[in-house]
Amino acid sequence: MWLFKNRVASLENSGMMTGMVDWHSHVLPGVDDGFQKLEDSLDLLRHFEAKGVKTLWLTPHIMEDYPNTTERLRSRFEELKRAWDGNVELRLASENMLDPLFEERLAARDLLPIGENADHLLVETSYFSAPMGFDRMIDSIMSAGYYPLLAHPERYRYMDESDYKKLRAKGVKMQLNYVSLVGGYGETAQKKSIWLLKNGYIDAVGSDVHRLKSNQGLITQKPSKKEHLEMLLSVVRDKNKI
Repeated sequence: MWLFKNRVASLENSGMMTGMVDWHSHVLPGVDDGFQKLEDSLDLLRHFEAKGVKTLWLTPHIMEDYPNTTERLRSRFEELKRAWDGNVELRLASENMLDPLFEERLAARDLLPIGENADHLLVETSYFSAPMGFDRMIDSIMSAGYYPLLAHPERYRYMDESDYKKLRAKGVKMQLNYVSLVGGYGETAQKKSIWLLKNGYIDAVGSDVHRLKSNQGLITQKPSKKEHLEMLLSVVRDKNKI
């Protein structure tokens, strides 16, 4: 059940993952700082299947530290799909660091978009400072016909409420890491996640899973208040916003 009466449930016991579309993961093996072995990726997929996840977007990094090509990522994706015989639907996109490499890719239209209509781009920045030309890059994404989907906005230490309001006014959409609500990235990110949910700024929810064990441990945790979990569940239920 989505809602419950007198207690706060853990993430896994809330029903959140039943029928869930997970919009952010690093499960594609051997391409970034996420899963490295095919067997481990399959273990994660079996774990998600047991929890009821319906669709998992694989969103490997594309950045100067991991200069993946779309051709390579598509090839690895096909390998994983051939090995996977379960019921979790696998979809491929990428998490794009807003850096010079991204600007080159955008100009060349060499991209792996996300969303049912392939009209969103999952993007991120440094956790500590905005990239040079941040506003220009956001405008360029929109001029190219895509909606920017900002990954885990609650984790950016340099952003405050005024930054989120400004981005929202520009038309930027936002994707929350659900473990932020149980302190998975610390108290500051937890507080920001609550504020973003309360203000209706979150359009999509994802695990951003890099390791099976860390995900298993965090989903057993409980949010601090029932209302916070209910806000998260209301976003997860609306699977067609992206």
